[in-house]
Amino acid sequence: MAVTLTEAAANRVQSFLHSRGKGLGVRLGVKTSGCSGLAYVLEFVDELDDGDEVFEDHGVKVIIDRKSLVYLDGTQLDYGKEGLNEGFKFNNPNVKDQCGCGESFKV
Repeated sequence: MAVTLTEAAANRVQSFLHSRGKGLGVRLGVKTSGCSGLAYVLEFVDELDDGDEVFEDHGVKVIIDRKSLVYLDGTQLDYGKEGLNEGFKFNNPNVKDQCGCGESFKV
């Protein structure tokens, strides 16, 4: 099981962590939400919880709880700009369908 970051995503996470002045890495997870059932959660981590799995890519720690890892295994987190929009993008090979707005998905 693994989760990876593109270089662009790693650079952006490192920039955020530097601005915060603290943090071990970034937590990826899922929650029940939206019209397709699941939504991504992205937050900064200052300390690990029991049951966390830790991956490291491009010098950035990616922390995932075991329940979310089932849905996120093989995911690559990217960061980019399209027109006036910029943000993180989840390239998740487990997604079978997603809502029209792209905010939620199902596996």
